[in-house]
Amino acid sequence: MRKALALAERGRGHTSPNPMVGALVVTDDGVIVGRGAHQAAGGPHAEVFALQDAGARARGATLYCTLEPCSHTGRTGPCAPLVAAAGIRRAVIALEDPNPLVSGAGLRLLRDRGVDVVVGVERVAAARQNAVFLTTMRLGRPHVTLKAALSLDGFLGKAGERVHLTGPVANRRVHRQRAEVDAIAVGSGTIIADDPLLTARCAYRNRALSRVVFDRRLRTPTTARLLSTLDAGPVIIVTSAAVVQAQPERLRELESAGVRVISPEGGFVGALRALWDLGISSLLLEGGAALHRSAIESGVVDALDLYIAPRRLGPDAVQWVGKGQLAWESLRNRRAIWLGEDLLVEGTVSR
Repeated sequence: MRKALALAERGRGHTSPNPMVGALVVTDDGVIVGRGAHQAAGGPHAEVFALQDAGARARGATLYCTLEPCSHTGRTGPCAPLVAAAGIRRAVIALEDPNPLVSGAGLRLLRDRGVDVVVGVERVAAARQNAVFLTTMRLGRPHVTLKAALSLDGFLGKAGERVHLTGPVANRRVHRQRAEVDAIAVGSGTIIADDPLLTARCAYRNRALSRVVFDRRLRTPTTARLLSTLDAGPVIIVTSAAVVQAQPERLRELESAGVRVISPEGGFVGALRALWDLGISSLLLEGGAALHRSAIESGVVDALDLYIAPRRLGPDAVQWVGKGQLAWESLRNRRAIWLGEDLLVEGTVSR
């Protein structure tokens, strides 16, 4: 199963909104005769590749799969009937599929066809690998990773001054992460203060990257550098219906510049559900402090990435979210690793 999980990693950054899935076909002698990984949404699933690779050797063998084989027809046909028809004797599955179109139906089909099914091997690792997919299926919104770069004394930067805290190793990791997610989000204050491009650089990306700006007052300037990168993916401004109604000319200016403006109801959660409706499954929340506080207070942060740089900014610097907002003890899967001179602290938020 660990080998199947490693195979599934080949799809990272390419399979959204589908999960990453790996599959192996193994004979009773322990010989791997078929390997497969889901490589892109709309393409064949991992089980299809593994069964094709195994051919006739699949009969009487064991299938190891990181997610329950599907039993419905979407952009591709169902996998569970193929597994049974191939003569697989035993199926070892890491995780049930929470998609309501599957949700145990694939397992039942296999059992009804006489396949011995075992579920739960490396369940925790499989759930961690597909945290994005599980969040979207269970909560109906994108998986949110909050990312912040802090000074050693816990500040974001200095007011009115663009401060580069992290070094090249940490920056490369940030761009790799940007290359994997569906969207990056910032507040309008970050656009005005830093004028970022919000693109994935120094990392390969083969699909559009959505950029989301939370802008309650429609302050985003049409001269922002972000709007010069529409070839990299769409720019979406999230605001309120009242502001849209009060500023029709401003709305037209932004739309003429290529921006899509949405005004969902329901606060932060409503905004996330609206973004999910637009096809966004994973959101990297990059800043600034006001947006981070709002996300934390709304209870929508699923994972946390903090980059701590070895420099102090002093008491007059911009404070992050304040004390008592996040507790180290509330994080699961906690890890701290050095990236050059910077320390990355990451974890998932307990619920």
